[in-house]
Amino acid sequence: MPSTLTTPTTTVGTDVWRPLEDTDNAAAVSVVLKLRGETCDVDCLYCFEKRKLAPGGAQITVQQIRRLGQIFGERPLAIELHGGEPLTVGKHAMAALLDELAAQPTVHRVHLQTNGVRLDGEWLDLFDAHYPSLHIGISMDGDEQGNSWRIGYDGTAIYPHIVNTLHLLADRGRTCGIVTVVTPAVLGRAAQVIDHIASFDAVRAVHLLPAFDTTVTQPLKAPGRRTSPSRLSQARAVGAQGAAWAITPAQYAEFVLEAAARWIGAGHFRRIKLDPAVATIRRLKGLDTAHCHFAAHKCSHVFTAYPDGRFGSCDELPWPQAHLLPIAAARSERDITEAQHANPLLTAGQELMTKCLSCPYRAVCGGGCTATRWRMVKATGSDDAYCAHRARLIDGMAHLLAAPEHPAGAHCLRAHWWPLAPNVMDDTDAFLARWDDPAAPHSRARLRASDHGDINAAGLPGEQAGGLDPHHSQWRERIEDRVWPLVDTITRNWKAVTYDSCQGHAHTGTSLPPSAFRVGLLPRTRTEYAALAARLCHMLAAADGYLPPAITAHGARTDLTSARTGRRHPVLNLTLTPAPGGTWANYFTGLHQAVRTLTHVARHTPAVTGCACALRPPRPTREAR
Repeated sequence: MPSTLTTPTTTVGTDVWRPLEDTDNAAAVSVVLKLRGETCDVDCLYCFEKRKLAPGGAQITVQQIRRLGQIFGERPLAIELHGGEPLTVGKHAMAALLDELAAQPTVHRVHLQTNGVRLDGEWLDLFDAHYPSLHIGISMDGDEQGNSWRIGYDGTAIYPHIVNTLHLLADRGRTCGIVTVVTPAVLGRAAQVIDHIASFDAVRAVHLLPAFDTTVTQPLKAPGRRTSPSRLSQARAVGAQGAAWAITPAQYAEFVLEAAARWIGAGHFRRIKLDPAVATIRRLKGLDTAHCHFAAHKCSHVFTAYPDGRFGSCDELPWPQAHLLPIAAARSERDITEAQHANPLLTAGQELMTKCLSCPYRAVCGGGCTATRWRMVKATGSDDAYCAHRARLIDGMAHLLAAPEHPAGAHCLRAHWWPLAPNVMDDTDAFLARWDDPAAPHSRARLRASDHGDINAAGLPGEQAGGLDPHHSQWRERIEDRVWPLVDTITRNWKAVTYDSCQGHAHTGTSLPPSAFRVGLLPRTRTEYAALAARLCHMLAAADGYLPPAITAHGARTDLTSARTGRRHPVLNLTLTPAPGGTWANYFTGLHQAVRTLTHVARHTPAVTGCACALRPPRPTREAR
């Protein structure tokens, strides 16, 4: 994808990017107030705000805050107090700002993000007096080693100050969230880092942010004649290959999955919200989330105000390109939306999202972060690595959601999230009970006539519905011939439950699209889910290279919904699809051979305890054997 800023050629779906004017006044907007621009009392080496060379020294005024209510009218406002360091405004100015925010009826949430160095009892007393419901966020990159990039101008660590602040918050009965930047200092130690953060009683949320700074190749210049120890450290950490604190998207995905596994396994989820894990889980369950990386309310619903009067989009976007208009020039929300449509950066951001239209992860992923995509495309010409890490995160979280007691399966590279809609059974619990009970009553099933060959299609009123099992007299006759050997192997040898199958149909001469070959597995328990996922991985690994070039085999994670209870059951699907660039004609020519190969491999794939990816990772390209 080109990195030039152009007009979108495809309309982005509103489930990925929803314009501000397409939401009613009940939809909140987030406004980040850079109270002192980039002015800060510490000099974290990776600080992105200082790289924007935002104006320091000045500060946001009460009049500017009052202006927000005039611009957005009745729309709810979520206010983020940022910097630099917001506490550098001083106590008198902060009190006035909080009083103004408390007086505005549309401000429903105020969050303060601080490095914690200045926070003390007097500050907490001020918050209690002027905005008691203020949410506090502390920037802390895990344990002491993880915070090695967070230093003062004199080069000394600020970690001890953060620890003191967290203890103070707990002593005062206050809670907070933690923002942790994932750098090489924490890679490979996710469990240790999460346990350390959870050891502080005040912590109620953790947000893991990636340091995708491989494009940072120049250190910041010293603001004066004397170069501070912190800037000397930064100069040593930055080179032509990027910054030493940078990580790759793939590394970030693995860290989040390891952190989520520990968060679940250690029971930290009972007290602490972990993102992006929670946002991913909510989207996998079909629920909404306020996390803009997973929701449609992206950059068009996020704004940033600077002390010099600049008003623009999300602060993670590059400035001044993200600037929309002076806040004094905005008379109403319409002025804001007109400036958004005229902004080339936002136009380019929407164009990046057009690739999401055909992505199977779209409903869960939500398109991710526009700013991160834009930086990657600008630097490398492609955001494919970003998309791959989002998919990896969703695949792994889908496993942790289905089998949390078996976290190793989250690192399987062959089992992918693949939503099916609809994927519904009349009564899944009754079907599972009937499958394992030979004495269960089995009335004759009259299934809907269909060329799709679904063995578990819904029955008609008054007759058995919800699927056939091996004890049913019609079991064999209702399974199509081409898919039967594999279904028989999976149900007889693997002793697994199949809830659906199709032998694949070209539907020649009809308006129906071709149907792919598939077999659906319905695990009885979480443990069986993990075991079947691992066995499928070994089966696909053994078949890799032996299938016809026109066909690709997939292990898919998805959900089966019980119509009676509404409960979602995690299931696994084995599917054969046309290989990338292949045709359906070639697919059906080689399908019989592919099914024979998979059936043979399935018969010789034993039960295993872990997937095959560690020893036999998927090959990026097909190689004929």
